Formats: sequence, structure tokens, C-alpha cells
Amino acid sequence: MADCSSGRVETIYRTRDPVINLRIGVSLQRVTPTALFTQHVLQPALQQGQDRIEMTTFDIPASGEMTSSFRTHDQEEVVLGWQEKLFSQFEIDLFKNQQACQSPLDFQYHNEILSLQETEERKNFRIFTYTDFDRYTSMKEYSQTMTTSAKEDRSYLTERMSHIRCRRQERRITEGKIPHSRMITWAPNEEFVRNNHVVNNPVQTMYIMGDLGPYGKLGKRENEYVLCTIKVDSNGVLAVKPDFSGSKSAYRIETEGEKKELWLYTINNASITVQKDDQDREKNLFKDLYDRHKEYLNTLVGEEFEIPPLGALKLFVNGEIVSAEGYEYDNLYVQFFLELPDNWFCPSQQQLSGVTQTCSTKVEGRENVAYFSHPFNFEMTLRSDNQPEGFLPQWPVLYFGVQSCDFWLRYRVEGYGYIRIPDSPGSYTLTCQTWRPILPGTSEMYRFFVGGLLELEDMTYIRTPSTFKGERLSRFGFRTETAGTVTIKFHCMQQCRTFLDSSMARKRSQNVLERMGGLTHQASLHSVLAAFERAQQRMHEARENLSKDLLHSSTSASLDPE
Repeated sequence: MADCSSGRVETIYRTRDPVINLRIGVSLQRVTPTALFTQHVLQPALQQGQDRIEMTTFDIPASGEMTSSFRTHDQEEVVLGWQEKLFSQFEIDLFKNQQACQSPLDFQYHNEILSLQETEERKNFRIFTYTDFDRYTSMKEYSQTMTTSAKEDRSYLTERMSHIRCRRQERRITEGKIPHSRMITWAPNEEFVRNNHVVNNPVQTMYIMGDLGPYGKLGKRENEYVLCTIKVDSNGVLAVKPDFSGSKSAYRIETEGEKKELWLYTINNASITVQKDDQDREKNLFKDLYDRHKEYLNTLVGEEFEIPPLGALKLFVNGEIVSAEGYEYDNLYVQFFLELPDNWFCPSQQQLSGVTQTCSTKVEGRENVAYFSHPFNFEMTLRSDNQPEGFLPQWPVLYFGVQSCDFWLRYRVEGYGYIRIPDSPGSYTLTCQTWRPILPGTSEMYRFFVGGLLELEDMTYIRTPSTFKGERLSRFGFRTETAGTVTIKFHCMQQCRTFLDSSMARKRSQNVLERMGGLTHQASLHSVLAAFERAQQRMHEARENLSKDLLHSSTSASLDPE
């Protein structure tokens, strides 16, 4: 059994029609001196209308006028459908004997062969097929290489993928059902990983074969050649190897053995062309289907978005706590909550707090990084009506605390921080430097052995406590230590009736506060406050570095013998 498709390109088609409508025309002809004479002399003469050549016995079907069945000793044409079974002489000799039948499919073939012999309606001799139900494997396809290297070593994955691409001898019936138990294997062993390392997309395969043995000696496996391989998956992807001949020249096969012969064959798409009326009817049917689906979606979503009331701004925040890095201990998790200032409201079912999963850190560069990728979303409304002129609304703030938990369930506070929600729509990736409170003495030793200790009762103390009503807030005596950083992504969307005002179209590039009430100084005020906070942070780090340098210099002076 041989494969003649080596070096021929596989062509991929995509179709929305049922594959059962596919019809394939195959023409096979042995190259003989008579065939060459007919091809080079008789056909041009017939095309020119010459009557000098009296060889009308050569009845050559015109190209494109393929019949359902045409055969001679050296030429055969067959039109077959998808997964249509045409028996070879070897299968007829095998399955006509009932004792050779083992499976239900073998007995089915036995009955069909007996029916063909009784009716004598067999339309093929050399061209036959192997369907998706037959136990046939193209060894040429199985042994194909994955690279161009001559010394390629086939890996385990390559062998498994080769079995999936071709027909398998041991077929296992699989059902497309999801098991209701053990959806996740928490401790997979090595064998489980190896068996589930490949993606198995269900593919139906059909082989069109040719028996190129001498006439009268058909039915030998060594004379069987693969003419065409056709595969179809569940997504409507049709793979044909080699491609349909069309206007190209015929494919060539040179048989093996002592007496080599040359055969030519063509593969054509003989499917029935859909009439224009049927195409229009199908388009209208699809259009009606899409319109009904659109109406169904409109009933679910509504014909238009909900518009906020006049003087109100809706803020939608979809965010993600990306990572935390630079902390002392492992197994980190982040607790967070959103503080709504005055005149801000949220739906009753909206959750304003949350906690991430516990994540182990890994070394990247010089820091230990824990990746959370924990999503969150908030929906808020700002009511600015009945406010005095010059009203400056405050913006929501996201507070968070980073904590760790070790094997002995010792919890430690790793750092606190906050980030103000961006006041302009768009996507942002912000990184916040955190700190943690410390006490002089043995607090660090207590933290190492026992854990716990210092924790803020009110997390808003990170910025300005929510209970503070005075003019000045003193933090004198409150000692802290710089900790790691937390990276958070924000995707902010805003909705307000003011945006629909055509007279405000030129101001769309400004921030939302300016668009709502002409508060032109709010953005600059936020920028100044942010710059002031960054300056305070740099001064704090400079003081820590200076104290460390002074301590190092004093220690060196005490150790100097002079």
C-alpha cells in the first residue's frame, strides 16, 4: 500500500453548507501509446472539426462533462459523495466470505457485497474509498516529519499528534459530554499530563484510493495508492490533499515494481451548483434568522441605555489587582475597599470591599513578585445638583492592605496604601508605594516569631480618617517603614447627560469635572496634591537614607584605632 501525495500541498476550505452535499469527481487513466496519440493528435483534430482521422472508436468524455460512472481497462471515472463506500477488489474477495466477518461493520459490508453481486450494479473497479469507519491508516501521513531536519527525533507529543491527524486502528468511541465530577485535577501525575497534552478536535476523514495493478490481477494491497485525502472537522473546515485539479494539469503516479507504469488522475468538485433562486431564498432565510436574534437581544438589553438623571454622573470602574512585589514574607493577599465621599451613591447590591486569593511569590530580577490578577468592579453615581457655585466634589479612593500568612497561620501586616480613582475616562496602570507601622524595641522580633502585632483599626488612617472633623491632623510619633509596591489597573467609563450637549463637544478632551460644572481648577488642584504627596515620599526616603549613612559613619569612626 503506497501514498502518492508526498510533496503535494494540502488546501484548506471553509464551508457553511452540510458536508453531506459534497460530490467529488475522480478520473483515472493509464498512460499508453494510444492514450498519448489520442491526447496529442485526436483531440486537437476534433476541436478543429477535421474529419480526416477515422478513429471514432476513441470516445473521450469532454472535460467538465463528467458522468456518474465511466470505465474501461485503462480508464475510469467515478462521481462519489461524502463518506460513500466503494469496495475494492480486495474487500470484495474478503467480505464475501461470511467467516471472515468479525465486527457488525464487516457483516454490513458482507450484505452489501452480496447485493452488488446479485444486481451487478458495481460502478467501480480501480477507484475505491476508505471511509471514516474503516480501519485504515496512511503510514505516509503517520511518518511525516515536523521539521526539515534530516536527523529529527520524534518526540512523544509528535507521535500522539500523528495519531490524531490520521486514522487510528484502535477506535475509541468518545462522547462530547463534560464530566460532572473532578473538573480540576489538583495533583496530576506524569502519565495524566502526558495523556492530556494534546488537543483532539474531532475530524472525519475519507480516503479516495486507486488499485493500479494489471487488469485481471486486481485486489493486491501492494498495488493500492492514495489518490486523495479529505478531512472535515466540526467547524466546517475542509482539507483536501492534493487540491482539486480544476484547470491545472493532472496528477501523476508512477507505480513501483519491475514493470513501472504511469497513471494520470484528476480530482474535481462535482457538487451541484445552487441556483440563484435558492441562493436568494437562503439569504432571506439567514437574514430573517439574524433579525429575530437581534430582536431577542434587544429584549434582553433594551432598545437604549439607561440615561442618568439630570445633574448626575455615573462612574463605572472595572479594575484588576495585578501584582505585589518587594515584600518581606511570602503567601501574600490583599484586602481592599472603596470609600465614597459625600454626594456619591452606589446601588444597594454593590460590594465596595473584597479580598484577593493568597498567592506565592516568585523571584523576578531582584524582587519577589506575587501575581494576583484579581478583578473588581464598582458602579457609582455623583449627584451635583443643589450644590453651591464653586462646589469641588471629592473623588472615590481605593484603600488596600497587603498581608501574609505562613505555614503556621501567622498573619503579618506587610503594608498599607491607597490610590485615588482616576477622574478621566480611560485605562490606567498605577503603582502605589506602601508602608507599614513599626514600634521601637522588640516589635520586629515579635513580628518574626509570633506575627500579628500592629494593624490599623481604621484603614482610612492611611490618608485622612473618615472620623476626623478638625482642621489639622497630627501624626507626630507615628513611625512607619517603607514596604513594597502594589500594581493596579483601572478601566474607567463615565456617563452623564452633559456629554450629550452639542455645545460641550469641543470640551470632550477635558476631564469630567470641568464638563459638569465648569470647575476648571479641580484638575490642577489634584495635580498639585499628587506632586506634594510624591515630594513628601521622596523626603521621607531621603531621611531614611541619611540616617543609615550617619549610623554607618559613626560605626566606622568608633572602630577606627586612631
